[in-house]
Order: sequence, then C-alpha cells, then structure tokens
Amino acid sequence: MTEDIGAGRRAATGTTFQARDDARGRGETVVETMPWLPPSRSPHAPAGVAPESLVWAETIGGPGYAHATVARGTRIRLEDIEGAACAHVIVLNALNTAERLNMADTVKIPWQAYLSTGHPLLSGDGRVLATVVEDTSGRHDTFSGVTSLAANVARYGAGDIASATPAGRELLKQAAAKEGLEARDVPPAVSLFKGVTVAPDGTLAWQGGAGAGAYVDLVAEVPLTILIANAPHALDPADDYTSSPLRIHAWTAGASTEVDPWWTATPERTRAYLNTQQYLLARGIA
Repeated sequence: MTEDIGAGRRAATGTTFQARDDARGRGETVVETMPWLPPSRSPHAPAGVAPESLVWAETIGGPGYAHATVARGTRIRLEDIEGAACAHVIVLNALNTAERLNMADTVKIPWQAYLSTGHPLLSGDGRVLATVVEDTSGRHDTFSGVTSLAANVARYGAGDIASATPAGRELLKQAAAKEGLEARDVPPAVSLFKGVTVAPDGTLAWQGGAGAGAYVDLVAEVPLTILIANAPHALDPADDYTSSPLRIHAWTAGASTEVDPWWTATPERTRAYLNTQQYLLARGIA
C-alpha cells in the first residue's frame, strides 16, 4: 500500500493554527541549498576565515541564482562544490548601478581574454569594479555570455524561471529584480568554472571545468552589487541540462592597494585602479 504523503501533509496544515505550527516546527531545518542567517552559522566557512567576519553565506542550487550588495573591500568566494556548477556573474557599482561590468573593457584593458588571479573586472567608465584575487579553477569564459530563453526552449523544451531548465539570462533577470534593477540593467556576464578558448581560426573551443572544489575569490573595489546565475554554459555539450550547487561566502577583507602585484602589472591596469581610487575619494570613500 502506498502512503499518501500529500494527504498527511494536508491534514497537518488543515487550519491556520496547524499551518503556523508546522511552519514554526521547520524553523531549524537545514537543507543543502539555503542562505545561512546570520552568515557566521555557516558550517562551510573557508579555511582561515573567522566565522564572525562573514557577511554572506549561501549555497544556491543547480540551477539557481543569488544577489547581494556588499561593501568595498568585501572578498567573495564562489566554490564549485561538485564540479558541474557554472557561475555567470555580473557586477555593478552600487553607488550608481548604471556603471556595470563591461566585458569588452575587461578583456581589452588587461590585454588578456583569459581570466585568472589578478584580473580586473572593469566598467565602461574605465574603473575596476572587482578583482579576481585567487583562482584554483583556471576555466572561465569571457566570450559566450549566458543562455537565453529562446535557446533553452529550443534545446530543452523550456527556459523560463519556473521550469526545470531555466536559462541563465532569466535567472540573472530575477536576481536583478531583487536588487531593484530591470532587464536593461543586465549586461553580458562573465562565466566562471567552465572554460572556453579561441582557436586560431576564431572558433570557440569548449574546455569544460576543473572539477569539484575549485573556487574563485573576487574583491569588491567599490561598493558592489553582484548578480549570480548558476546554470549550464551555452556551449556545454552535455545532452542533459546539468548543473550542480554553487557555494558562496563573503567576508570583510580589504580592497586592492598599490602593493598588490595586479595594481602595477601593466600601465593600463594602474590607470584603471587610479581612476577607481579618485572616484571613491571624491565621494569620501577611502
């Protein structure tokens, strides 16, 4: 005889008081994908990071999305727990969200299309919004962007936010809405944990991921709004929609300074950091 779990659940929440008691009884429930409140409760704090310094701790599902606004100097770690996550990331200046990630300048200013440690994420105003300060993956993509609703409908049969196969852009639009932003505020994203290279003939070559446990650390160089979609990469050759959880931790650390090697790596980078510094000083932000 098969147990009617649904009937039992309805009986337990048949009245408003029963529903309230049922909800309160689940207050300490822990699941794999959830935010930790306060963040210091996270059981997965990065090694060497004091739990009390955490300002954000969350695991988002595969697929899923996340968003936050953090202070300048916040260090944000994204971790591919199982090896099948792909973090599509957009960063915006929280002081003026019209200033946002510009992928063309992020590639052009450092003269480097392949992201790794020390790579600045630039806005179209020539300022550094965030810097990659640690990278154990080395598999990223600045070319392809995220999947669209139409592409996912064609490939999987659905791509809306409520489906089992949501498109990356739909997830980013949802994250943006939670920060008071609109679809027009969602520019092309950088994709982390799945690598793409360019062949001599200009074709894009899929490199896949680095495996479980790889992580990337970003430092906010300005007060930062960050939008994250965890969804399969547009060039992922897998037949099925494959996505695993993405872990996020953020803590108070410190923005980049002149002593960091990436600040003076090239004249163009130095100017970008100086532009950022001048912008913040003019607004009374050290």
